[in-house]
Amino acid sequence: MNTNSSSLLDVQNLSIDFQTKDGVFHAAKDVSFSINKGETLSLIGESGSGKSITALSILKLLPYPMASHPSGKILYKGDDLLKIDDKRLRRIRGEEIGMIFQEPMTSLNPLHTIEKQIAEPMIVHEGMSQKDARKRVMELLDLVQMSRLKSRLNAYPHELSGGQRQRVMIAMTLTNDPSLLIADEPTTALDVTVQAEILKLLDELKKELDMAMLFISHDLNLVKTISDKVCVMKDGIIRESGTANTVFSKPKDDYTKKLLAAEPSGTAIEIKNKQTLVKADHIDVKFAMDKSFFGKTKNYLHAVNDVSFDLNTGETLGIVGESGSGKTTLGMSLLKLQNYTGKVTFDGKPISELSKKKFLPIRKDIQVVFQDPFGSLSPRMSVGQIIAEGLTVHRKDLSKEQRDDMVIKVLKEVELDPAARHRYPHEFSGGQRQRISIARALVMEPKLIILDEPTSALDMSVQVSILDLLKKLQQEKGLTYIFISHDLRVVRAISHKILVMKDGKIVEQGSAKDVFESPKQEYTQKLFKAAFLEELSA
Repeated sequence: MNTNSSSLLDVQNLSIDFQTKDGVFHAAKDVSFSINKGETLSLIGESGSGKSITALSILKLLPYPMASHPSGKILYKGDDLLKIDDKRLRRIRGEEIGMIFQEPMTSLNPLHTIEKQIAEPMIVHEGMSQKDARKRVMELLDLVQMSRLKSRLNAYPHELSGGQRQRVMIAMTLTNDPSLLIADEPTTALDVTVQAEILKLLDELKKELDMAMLFISHDLNLVKTISDKVCVMKDGIIRESGTANTVFSKPKDDYTKKLLAAEPSGTAIEIKNKQTLVKADHIDVKFAMDKSFFGKTKNYLHAVNDVSFDLNTGETLGIVGESGSGKTTLGMSLLKLQNYTGKVTFDGKPISELSKKKFLPIRKDIQVVFQDPFGSLSPRMSVGQIIAEGLTVHRKDLSKEQRDDMVIKVLKEVELDPAARHRYPHEFSGGQRQRISIARALVMEPKLIILDEPTSALDMSVQVSILDLLKKLQQEKGLTYIFISHDLRVVRAISHKILVMKDGKIVEQGSAKDVFESPKQEYTQKLFKAAFLEELSA
């Protein structure tokens, strides 16, 4: 992309190196782009492509001196940010360039109230009084459409929803009316409806404040909606750049074409012989909220409220809804990891009233794959030990050699090198770790696998590969899935049946074809509108 000396931000031939124990790692090479006032430029590419590292370089937030810039310039209003003194850089960070990170909970101080966190930059950088700062906080909450938080200024981050926390982060970045906003995966952890709201908010703020924005995301649908210009990165190099319209409609580079084609598509595999595997009747889950002085519970949160469904062998039930709708709680109830009332029949056996001891032999038939593979895989165990762990509990008849043979077999099934069993989780990419999690479930030869947001933290191309793998395994082994996700594109590509939840209740259910083509309920229509922005506008 041709850079422009009159641009607000002008990155010229920027290279980024990291000194590691194995030598120099070239994280970015000859990166060039420019952003004008009031313009949005998006950096796209798979994990490890150099997007976030490039963004962090703008504010010199990399771990120096481990990181270095062997060449290049970062010109902001004509000043090279790589050469200015620390005092000037701190002022720019505090007043002129704001940054929103992917996960607000890691950026917000858990010990400080919302008011203190929003007001602090104004007090520190502008010397504003507490009174004036509070007034500005109120204005900012209005600006980010969070007027209802005015009465909760003493609230702490953990008391807010994900969308509310992200709006607080946006308010913090706007305290001093920045000229440039860097948004690094600002919607990844959010529901589709909240994603749409945050995206709309950012676009409105950009126009209202005449702000430039550097937007980083692996969600190409969001990028397409919000961007003026796009740069495609791979292995630290910009492979293609241009206007959003040109890059998305007429991509030139093969990598760009591959990236744009990597979108969950297709439909669920055809099921021939249908036989009921799971039947749930009137499932209820309540959490105690408040207790009286004498220990008696006064209020309950109805997390799952009178939910019933059935699922046939070889089918996939997609459970969708916003955060807090009860999706995961319902899934954990089926595993008897959550107390519930109601009746559940699995493979013809009533399991609701079984004790933990009596349920143990059945547990091997119901496995689970979690959202964050890194968090669910022990860092102290090798991949082989992780996969074989369940066998040591449920298959005591197997020898060590037999268990190892099964581990090798299942690694091949998830398309990983059997030699991987000698390595540790941190040595693998996110997609590879998710394949390891799937292998851990498969080795037990289950009848049902509960997949709880299994693709949400992955790049779109990796999402597609995981979906293809799940479909392949389902077809070969006749597996039954319960697929919990807020990503409706992914759910549509794999599900036979859909269950839409809100506030613990089922608001709509039916075949995937019927629900996606003709949603009846207003809530379902709202979800779909938020998820399929581009399709609806076409």
